[in-house]
Amino acid sequence: MIVILKSISIFILAGLCEIGGGYMIWLTLREDKPWWVGALGGLILIGYGIVATWQPANFGRVYAAYGGIFIIMALIWGWKVDGIVPDKYDLIGGAVALLGMLIIMYAPRTS
Repeated sequence: MIVILKSISIFILAGLCEIGGGYMIWLTLREDKPWWVGALGGLILIGYGIVATWQPANFGRVYAAYGGIFIIMALIWGWKVDGIVPDKYDLIGGAVALLGMLIIMYAPRTS
């Protein structure tokens, strides 16, 4: 159970790096924020690439499973940062993606 909690924590940290860094670049290019906001966002995105390597699984599995976490975190970010409340289809799609993530990452395997 500790391994799963650590893994989920790493997914959340990676998600914050990817979404936060991408958002900072978005703000620079789309909302005329200073160049250094985008540059900092780029550095944070590099951090995402590093954090993802801390997962206890292979590259393909980690990146496939990360998609489910990213979807949920992006919906929460949009809601809490941009004020876009997820609708029922966002919630259904997010739940399906999260279920897929849990199966990919944590299902018991024989090999």
